[in-house]
Amino acid sequence: MATFNEAAKQYFDDLDLFTNAITRVHGKNHPEAFEVRELFTTMNEKTEKAGAAKPELDHEFTRLRTITDHYTVPNDVCETYAAVYKMLSETDQAYYA
Repeated sequence: MATFNEAAKQYFDDLDLFTNAITRVHGKNHPEAFEVRELFTTMNEKTEKAGAAKPELDHEFTRLRTITDHYTVPNDVCETYAAVYKMLSETDQAYYA
């Protein structure tokens, strides 16, 4: 399993693009997409500020698990939405590993 910093390096560029895209495509039917985007943006900023250290993201991951029902992909969304949840879930797991 990857460390948090490895997962962040692997996924955060895509998550930046994809979380923005899902708000435009699915925001009307899935308003939680906007909070997912906001939480990811905060996580990204904290990770950049932390540098090589591990950022404090307990609040963000707890909130993500709550609003996504533990990263359960809705039935009516695209592959990009599913990819966002998969990447966030893997990053979450790496954070607590």
